[in-house]
Amino acid sequence: MEVIEKTYLKSTSFQLLQNWSVRYLLESRFSYNEKFELVTIGSFLRKSSNKTKIEKGKLYQRVTVKINNGGVIPRDTEFGENIGTKIQFEIKPGQFLMSKIDARNGAFGLVPADLDGAIVTNDFPVFDVDNSKVMPEFLVLITTTKEFIQFAQSCSSGTTNRQRIDIESFLNVKIPLPTLTEQKRIVDSYNIKIIQAEELEEKAKNLEEDIEEYFYAELGYKKDDKINHKNFRTISYSKLARWDFKEVSTLISKYPIIKVRDLVQSISTGTTPPTSNKEYFENGKIQFYTPADLGQEKYLNNAERKVTSLAIKNKKARQFNRGTLLFVGIGSTVGKVGIVNNEFAASNQQITGLTFHPDNVSLEYVYYYFYYFKHITTKEKTQATIPIVNQDKILNIPIPFPNKEVQIRISEEISKRKVTVKELKENSYKTKNAAIKDFRNEIFKICN
Repeated sequence: MEVIEKTYLKSTSFQLLQNWSVRYLLESRFSYNEKFELVTIGSFLRKSSNKTKIEKGKLYQRVTVKINNGGVIPRDTEFGENIGTKIQFEIKPGQFLMSKIDARNGAFGLVPADLDGAIVTNDFPVFDVDNSKVMPEFLVLITTTKEFIQFAQSCSSGTTNRQRIDIESFLNVKIPLPTLTEQKRIVDSYNIKIIQAEELEEKAKNLEEDIEEYFYAELGYKKDDKINHKNFRTISYSKLARWDFKEVSTLISKYPIIKVRDLVQSISTGTTPPTSNKEYFENGKIQFYTPADLGQEKYLNNAERKVTSLAIKNKKARQFNRGTLLFVGIGSTVGKVGIVNNEFAASNQQITGLTFHPDNVSLEYVYYYFYYFKHITTKEKTQATIPIVNQDKILNIPIPFPNKEVQIRISEEISKRKVTVKELKENSYKTKNAAIKDFRNEIFKICN
């Protein structure tokens, strides 16, 4: 059999050759906008030498830099005698900060005003910014681009998990830098889109709050009802669900309050097949829901993980049919819910599945109740290290119970409003993405 060898050549302009790294050249899939001047990062960033000696008895604010352009944030406060590195750097607002280890993951940021005087070790290089050449806002934006992070990756060396950026190589990298006038135009254009996106997000948030208020009003419920423990309070005997003062103060409705156990047709908790048996997971087609899959959509269609039919057949995974309400009963996200929309699915042991009597129960009504009354549905969770709402506690959850016609009317109104919320959020997301894409296209010639 004849083997055909192929050779791939890649050329680059000499003026764009920042360093002689083959890896850098091969990993670069973009070029610059030729109308902007190429300048080295070191021409507008100067490494700060503002060292400070750590003193005993003095309280210091320490900071860190979050990856994925999360910015400079507080880490902790500590007295000098408890700080090992005695010579550190004092930072001030407007300086550019990076993490040597996580620069390749976008750990850059400007020091905010409220962290003036904080300290960092040499693992967080500090730079003064020449504002006569670059706007701070523009600098922040360009560091958020994939291209800039690729610069950082090309300047990093070491093992995979401990790659440190080479500061000298980083400062010698050339990037396109528009004039200050052009920078302002670009930043203003970006900010206009971001403001539009934030306005859409705020509208979605307000509408979501309106939906909650609508639901509460329909049920005759007031979430902000507080008990004044210094006074007596009376309650109708017909609304007394149990002889527990805590319960009496929690849920009052104009409709009869019953327990979930009175509505449930079946209840069971999911199971996880042994991960050591690949036959239960490899090429699996059955959706296997975990808490991470719940919370965003009412109807569940796709799970991150899948299991095989063998896992169901061998009873290593529990089957939940379409129309089962999945409730997260264990973990930090206890209370999240979703409805199985597949013919059947499975879940892990953190999730309990419930089905309801269809004759007098609207599944969507129950879903929205669990969604908007999470403070009620998770009220009985254990306060241990891992919050738990077991099956008995789920069955004991109180729920206002209007007739099915009213349940359907309420659910349909909420669903209609939720469509608008989803549209607003999607438009906000698209607008933010457009702002980022337009900025990148303005500075770079994107090839992918």
